[in-house]
Amino acid sequence: MRQKEYIGQDSVKNLRGILSRHKPKKIFLVSGKGSYIKSGAQAILGDILSRYDVFHFNDFGINPKAEEIVKGIKELDKSRCELIIAVGGGSVIDTAKSINILAANKESHTGNLAEDILGYISGKKKITSKGKLLIAIPTTSGSGSEATKFAVIYIEKTKYSLEHEFMLPDHAIVDPQFTMSLPKAITASTGMDALCQAIESYWSVSSTDESRRYAKKAIKIALKNLEKAVNHPSEGSRDAMSKAAHLAGKAINISKTTACHAISYPITSYFNVPHGHAVALTLASMLIYNSQVAEDDLSDNRGVAYVRKVIDELAELIGTKNVEDAAKRMTELMEKIGLKTRLGELGIRNEDNIDIIIKNGFNPSRVKNNPRILTEESLRGILESLK
Repeated sequence: MRQKEYIGQDSVKNLRGILSRHKPKKIFLVSGKGSYIKSGAQAILGDILSRYDVFHFNDFGINPKAEEIVKGIKELDKSRCELIIAVGGGSVIDTAKSINILAANKESHTGNLAEDILGYISGKKKITSKGKLLIAIPTTSGSGSEATKFAVIYIEKTKYSLEHEFMLPDHAIVDPQFTMSLPKAITASTGMDALCQAIESYWSVSSTDESRRYAKKAIKIALKNLEKAVNHPSEGSRDAMSKAAHLAGKAINISKTTACHAISYPITSYFNVPHGHAVALTLASMLIYNSQVAEDDLSDNRGVAYVRKVIDELAELIGTKNVEDAAKRMTELMEKIGLKTRLGELGIRNEDNIDIIIKNGFNPSRVKNNPRILTEESLRGILESLK
């Protein structure tokens, strides 16, 4: 499915033309509770949307839960809206994507929420309907959700991923002006999410020439601009990080993420560490780990030499001569942008905490996507070294 992209300062002006072409009688607007106002989106979109009948849905939190998605499906059905606009960070856009696709395919719902959603996630239930036209407008520079065909859904504390080609938004409007007011901590965490996605995509066993091109651009842009965007934000650095996040989203849309993301989900669910920060915690360690790949623990069928070459390329992209220095640079970057780098600093200290991460951090598809097989024993070693 092809997506239409509008990227850069004032690209939101394209929304007026998109709506006039599609002529919706009623629009389903999905946004965050506070971010819609703080980002400046309400002021700008309010004028564009003033001539339409708009139903505003924001009754959900960070890390979208299955029951919140169901609430949204019911509201979408009741509202009889013909088009969906998602304005916000990754959680907002993921929520809109899930509501849209699950509402369009609800003829096969059984009434048991968890079973239905798990059915679609596992592929036992088939997605056959695309849903309504969806326009995604990010207000953070991190997840790249506006460029991907999957969405996160939490059932209790377990994170699942709903995936289908139909979930890719029809239009992505990436306007950096909506990120100008982002607090420092959110800029840091979401920016590391974008950088981690690009690096993981680059070494992923599912990478392609195309995904590596997107990832390479994203890495270069993020490394040059993330620290500036956090500590000395300017229109230029915000614009650059918006582009980096979108490119990283395009990269993982092809390759998917790997071990760092798999390990991050229980760190977020159980210890409340923001997603991008949680992912970044193991990035330096995984750079070293993957560089030590051997024939007996290889996941990538392109071979050991290929994987080592990819890791060497990443070290060069990071601006270092070897992987050890690249790992140090990633840790230093986190420190410079105010993110803690040790699990103990985040209250994750004892063996029970480590056990929780190991038990819940082995998402089969993401761990399998890592170029070196990750065992429970090797993960325990990585986590222990970060305490």
